Amino acid sequence: MILFKQTKAFWAHLSLFAVNALYGASHVLAKGVMPAYLSPSVFILFRAVGATLLFWLVKFFLPKEKIARKDWFLLIVCGLFGVTVNQLFFFHGLNLSSSINSGIIMASNPILVVLLSFFILKERFTPRKLVGILLGAVGAILLTLTAGTGKGDSLLGDLFLFINAASYAVYLVLVKPLMQKYSPLTVITYVFTFGSIFILLYPATLQEFTTTNFQRIPSDVWYKIAYVVVGVTFLTYLLTVFALKYVTASVSSVYIYLQPVLVMFFAYFLMYLGWSEDFTHTITAQKIGYMLLIFFGVYLTARRK
Repeated sequence: MILFKQTKAFWAHLSLFAVNALYGASHVLAKGVMPAYLSPSVFILFRAVGATLLFWLVKFFLPKEKIARKDWFLLIVCGLFGVTVNQLFFFHGLNLSSSINSGIIMASNPILVVLLSFFILKERFTPRKLVGILLGAVGAILLTLTAGTGKGDSLLGDLFLFINAASYAVYLVLVKPLMQKYSPLTVITYVFTFGSIFILLYPATLQEFTTTNFQRIPSDVWYKIAYVVVGVTFLTYLLTVFALKYVTASVSSVYIYLQPVLVMFFAYFLMYLGWSEDFTHTITAQKIGYMLLIFFGVYLTARRK
C-alpha cells in the first residue's frame, strides 16, 4: 500500500513537471501569435472552447459520473476562477505591463496558495516547505529581473496580473476537494465548460472575433495555436487535476517556478531543431545560478520526509 502511494506520488510530480515543460515550450513556439494575428480575448476563446470540446470528446467514451447537487456551485466557481478570470486577466495584463512586473507578480502565486490552503483546506505546511517556497520565489524574481526589459510598465496591467495570480491560487485550492470526490476528467470538463460560457459572455470576445482576419494567418501560426489549445490547455489542465489527487495544492503551485528554467532549455532545443528563432543570446551564467536556486526550492517543497 505504501509503495502504491509512492508510485502515485511519483507520477503526480512527473505530471506537474510535464505541465510546466509544455508551458515552457509554448513561450518559445507561440511567440508572435498574439497580438499580431489574434487578440488576447480571441486567443483565450480558442483555448477555452477548443479544450472544452476535447474534454467532452474523451469523456463521451468513458462511464458517466453523476455530480452531487451541492457540488455544482463549486464547479461553476472553479470555472470562473480557473479558466475565465485566470486567462483573461493574464493575457490582458501581460499586454499592458512589463515582463519584469509579470514575473514578480506571478511568483506570488505559491505564497497565495499556501495561505489559502491553510485557511480554507486547513492544510499544514512545515518550515521546510515554507523555506522552499521562499527560495523558489527569490530565484524566480531574480531570474525575471535579469531577463526583463523594464519597458511598458502599467499600474492597471500589474493589477490584472495580480488578479490572475490570485484567481489561479483560488482555483487550485477550491478544486482540490472535487479531485478527491470525482475523476479528474469529469471535474476539468465541467470546469472548462462553465469557464468557456463565462468567456463567451465577456462582451469583447465575440466583438473581436468577428473583426479578426483569419485568412491572413499562415499555416505555421495555426500549428502554434493548435499546440496551445491541445498541449498547453487540454493536456496541462488534465495533468494538473490528476496531480492534485496525490499532492497538495501548495506543492502543485511551486512547480510554476520551473517555467523560466524550462523556457531556457527550449530556447536552445527548439532553435537547434530550427523550429524557433535564436533566443539563446539572453541566457547567461547568472541566470543559470538562479535556475539552481529555483530547483533547490522546488526540491525542498516537494520532498517527503
